[in-house]
Amino acid sequence: MSNQPNIVRFPAFVDLHVHLREPGYGYKETILTGTQAAAAGGYSDVFAMPNVNPVPDTVEHLQIQKDIISSSAVINVHPYCSITMGQKGRGELVAFDKLAPLTSGFSDDGKGIQSESLMREAMTRCHAAGSMIVAHCEVESLLDGGYIHAGKYAAEHNHKGICSASEYKEVERDIQLTEQTGCPLHICHVSTKESVALIRAAKTKGLPVTCETAPHYLLLNDLMLEESGDWKMNPPLRSEEDQQALIEGIIDGTIDCVATDHAPHSSEEKSRGLRDSAFGIVGLETAFPLLYTYLVCRGVITLDRLVELMSRRPSQIMNLADDDSSYTLFDLDEEYEIDPSKFKSKGHSTPFKGWKVKGRCLKTVCNGKEVYNYATTDL
Repeated sequence: MSNQPNIVRFPAFVDLHVHLREPGYGYKETILTGTQAAAAGGYSDVFAMPNVNPVPDTVEHLQIQKDIISSSAVINVHPYCSITMGQKGRGELVAFDKLAPLTSGFSDDGKGIQSESLMREAMTRCHAAGSMIVAHCEVESLLDGGYIHAGKYAAEHNHKGICSASEYKEVERDIQLTEQTGCPLHICHVSTKESVALIRAAKTKGLPVTCETAPHYLLLNDLMLEESGDWKMNPPLRSEEDQQALIEGIIDGTIDCVATDHAPHSSEEKSRGLRDSAFGIVGLETAFPLLYTYLVCRGVITLDRLVELMSRRPSQIMNLADDDSSYTLFDLDEEYEIDPSKFKSKGHSTPFKGWKVKGRCLKTVCNGKEVYNYATTDL
């Protein structure tokens, strides 16, 4: 048997959904620490959600974020602009025509657009400007104070649950609006079996609909929950049946890509248990090894399909150039335990702490420049 390491080169990964927290919330994460974490995970490109301060809802506000990116980012960061002024999910729409040439898309992530008429107008204007909507689908009137999935665990442990309909009802509405307006729609962090079915039907119709899910929805379900803020995210971990539907979705191509929804918070904000902790976990440094270990090595999907989900397909969705100058090297045989204390990210909250994985990122190169090297990193 050979003792040579199994080192493989992949096109660098692309994440369509991260929270880098800067400007405004640098105590959670900065452009520098977030992109260092991304580089350590094998990423060359990340798309940053607009829940920062100021919200990128005008050209001037977007430029503040872009200036930080220019001075601090170690990889390519593509900021989304908000759909509504102040990213409130309601009220006044942004100037799509002015912002579209400067951004990759529009999202109020963290807020679903509650008004159907407002979302229709947003899609109409966005499409006219030649851009896309990246939708956080959530009906606020159905949340009822919930903070984990309305399933068996919530019932048995006296927690308030979030029903699946709060997601899929808005997925259904937004798909219908895409059919009416022609606006390309990318659906964020899909977590329910009903959403998967709706997206599958939309694609059968040939509608311009794409979607993502995240590693935690593929590998975890609500029966695995623990009484810790490390297990709290939005949307929440759903049922085993939902988890299986998501896995079927990545197998058959209904789900286009895997995004991390990397959402760092301070340790204090994540220390208040399931009910009171902030929503969100980190994921840039663990996505590939987790999915490689628990999906590829177990024969659920092929390695090529994982690379499709993490690199080629998100690149296609965002029309990124096919560029050999951005790549990552992994030792697929190296085994280790996930240790959040070693993360480059300021955020350390993950339900995968202590999980045994295979696949060590050795090097990441972005635009021809080495941005991460495991051999020289400060461990």
